[in-house]
Amino acid sequence: MKVTAVIMAGGRGERFWPKSRVNYPKQFLSLTSDGDTMIQKTVKRLLPLVSMEDIFVVTNVKYAALVQEQLPELPAENILLEPCSRNTAPCIGLAAAGIRKKYGDAMMLVLPSDHLIRYEEMYVDVLRQAVAVAERDENLVTIGITPSYPETGYGYIKFERDADLGMTGVYRVECFKEKPDLDTAKQYLASHRYLWNSGMFVWKTSSILANIEKLMPDIYEGLVRIEAAVGTPDYERVLETEYQAFRSESIDFGVMEKAENIYTLPASFGWDDVGNWLAVERINPTNEYGNYIEGDVITIGTKASTICGGKRLIAAVGVEDLIVVDTDDAVLICAKDSTQDVKKVIENLKICNRAQLV
Repeated sequence: MKVTAVIMAGGRGERFWPKSRVNYPKQFLSLTSDGDTMIQKTVKRLLPLVSMEDIFVVTNVKYAALVQEQLPELPAENILLEPCSRNTAPCIGLAAAGIRKKYGDAMMLVLPSDHLIRYEEMYVDVLRQAVAVAERDENLVTIGITPSYPETGYGYIKFERDADLGMTGVYRVECFKEKPDLDTAKQYLASHRYLWNSGMFVWKTSSILANIEKLMPDIYEGLVRIEAAVGTPDYERVLETEYQAFRSESIDFGVMEKAENIYTLPASFGWDDVGNWLAVERINPTNEYGNYIEGDVITIGTKASTICGGKRLIAAVGVEDLIVVDTDDAVLICAKDSTQDVKKVIENLKICNRAQLV
């Protein structure tokens, strides 16, 4: 069976403001010393398993030029453009319908565009095993990350052993859990029955579309109309009409929390979702004082801080546990324990009619 990959690249990366902006979001930024952007890294590590012609990127129409610029070898017809944001269920459904139109039934690896994987060979091996599980019946497979600490910023997967499947390292999903508070996260970690929900999925187009038809029939009907219009002069008109009518729904809530035959593969391949500025010090080397420094920066008595300079000199004196990011038109100064609140700055800018800074 043909194996395809679908990369979801429509997010806005609000917690990486001020570098991530609505017109140039996080997935198109380079956050590591090798210079590759996040979406370029995502594509490169897939190439041992999926050919470039079978990789599809789903993104907002405003990012079409960025995708073409950063992935020049990707066929233009493989860039699937969302006319508006409708969360991951319509996004994945759009890709599944397009792939079904092109190939009939095919395997889909569904992956975010802005994650970091340290051990890429292990990652590809896990995806190969997930393909083998997804080929059976209508199994839906999610990749779970073995937790190493009680994280409150991730959803969790509770799993149980399934003797019937007969495959080593594969577990049936008992349920999905929303982001917990710290005490609950500690309980999850201690129980050894929970994994971090990575947002990576593997399934056949027939399997996911059958579940969308059953569980989200209104969206499925629109997808069928979009699929029928692929390759016709009416495609853009039909896509815009149908997609705007979709309700905003995540694939987790719309399908995964309600479907049957859900399996997970626990994985430890150095995954990081690069969700906010705290990730920068995790994915890059820090100096002897625990600082990550980028640009024209002087530090005196500064510890455990991330400081990303721009054109101006930044002098940090006697500070600790700070995030400082300088761009041409904005500076972020944030305590490390408040990084989840960076997106509130964007809400405030919108209220104050300062959209040019969003």
